[in-house]
Amino acid sequence: MDSAKFIWMDGDLVAFEDAKVHVLSNALHYGTGVFEGIRAYEAPDGTAIFRLREHIERLHRSAKAYGIKLERPVDELIDVCRRVVAANELESGYIRPLVFYELGSIGLNPAAARVRTIVAAWRWGTYLGEEGVANGIRVRISSWRRIHQSSFIPIAKGTGQYLNSVLAKQEALATGYDEALLLNIDGNVSEGSGENLFLIRDGAVFTPNVSSGILDGITRASVMELLASEGIEVKETILTRGDLYGADELFFTGTAAEVTPIREVDDRPVGAGKPGPITKRAQELFAQAVTGKLAEFRHWLTFV
Repeated sequence: MDSAKFIWMDGDLVAFEDAKVHVLSNALHYGTGVFEGIRAYEAPDGTAIFRLREHIERLHRSAKAYGIKLERPVDELIDVCRRVVAANELESGYIRPLVFYELGSIGLNPAAARVRTIVAAWRWGTYLGEEGVANGIRVRISSWRRIHQSSFIPIAKGTGQYLNSVLAKQEALATGYDEALLLNIDGNVSEGSGENLFLIRDGAVFTPNVSSGILDGITRASVMELLASEGIEVKETILTRGDLYGADELFFTGTAAEVTPIREVDDRPVGAGKPGPITKRAQELFAQAVTGKLAEFRHWLTFV
């Protein structure tokens, strides 16, 4: 994070080393916060932030879902994100807005705690590695189940709920894999530790539906729309573990992961064991869209 020189905190740009909160902050003890992950890309016309408004609108929905009073309007936070990218002189990078409870309550009712809002940005390369993007990653089915709607709010990005993803990610890495894939409480496919999943079989494209406990990802929705623009329909459905083993292609999507092929699941090769044609096309379309090279999708971009 050497590229993060300034962080915006409640109205002020502060130096990276001065961006501090108290150790008794409620969010540090109980995970009472919500966040977003947003990417900015170097485009021919300048630095372009991908689907910024949609991300900030989801931040507001997440805050509302968890009862956190976010009083910074969407338009203000959009301007803040642009300002932070510019202040850090980033041609491309990752943006992290975070809203959380700080001091005022150390108990399980955070209502008396102060709500803090910060936005940071830094340079961040390929999340799952250049080799993974080019040739695919190795994935295992996690022994941990994806959080259920009866216990958390999977479609919101609450900080505390990501301990579920941390457990799955650590397990995958410790056992020699690149990433985890979580099943839901019913044993059906949900998502990766921080990614949505797409499955291709016999030329048809599928993705788990929202009722499978997934985050309704913005990159996921973008890839669905990009494929649809070429006449490739994506069906939202319930997928099983067996579907994974019989897939011709699999790939992950996410702000961090972008479009990453999966070459193995549980030591079983996916298709020919390398990225397939639809996966490659999804990668190409996404790369063109985020850099402003597809005219019909330029409305997704906010320039700094």
